[in-house]
Amino acid sequence: MTTTLISDQVRAGGTPSVLGVLADLVRAYATRPEVRQIAVVANAPLTPSAQRAQLIDACDLVLRCNSFILDRPDEPPQQGSRVDVVVLNRGLRATPFSFAGYRERLYLMVEPGRLHWEPEVNPDWWPADLGLLPVPNREITLPLSDALGLPTRDEAMWATTGLMAAWIAAVLFPQAELLLSGFSMLDNPDQKVWRHAWGDVCIVGPEHRIAAEGRLLRSWIDIGRARLLA
Repeated sequence: MTTTLISDQVRAGGTPSVLGVLADLVRAYATRPEVRQIAVVANAPLTPSAQRAQLIDACDLVLRCNSFILDRPDEPPQQGSRVDVVVLNRGLRATPFSFAGYRERLYLMVEPGRLHWEPEVNPDWWPADLGLLPVPNREITLPLSDALGLPTRDEAMWATTGLMAAWIAAVLFPQAELLLSGFSMLDNPDQKVWRHAWGDVCIVGPEHRIAAEGRLLRSWIDIGRARLLA
């Protein structure tokens, strides 16, 4: 697995025109045009922390994924109440927050399974007018798989949606600081089940290699590309 800088990884596989258009669209949902700090919040349970919640909500852009939750006024703060971009897949396990206020957010749908077997059919219980954009596999999914050392072109093996959200943020805004939270593979790379902030546990899909994901995220932290909000 390579731990080179994101710009080097993208230069090998990205198409600047496609990534530029995607960056402009995502930037439209940020609180300010110049995106300097991005929070990417995955789904692992978090302990209460007003400081963490404030840091997340103060970012120029907040990405969350799949079965995310938000802080409620009557509960101790832990992960903030903002979400600008939702990164999801068709296997989404919805929470009460998944589609609440969906017209005010951007939904990016990752579909690495389309490279193998996944049909282009959205669940019929999703909002009929949900404005979502498929994440391009050529420019996003495959370069990430290359960074992880995954043979996605030949085998049904790819990154988790949480890591894809972090990768999207890093690729589209290479100068921005990433604040990461809720990524359990950093501390528990050998886990066989996911424990989520919402809902029941579920198995870690056989298509994922979360130890490699943890090493990639740790390399970003080590070089100062990202900061972990514990």
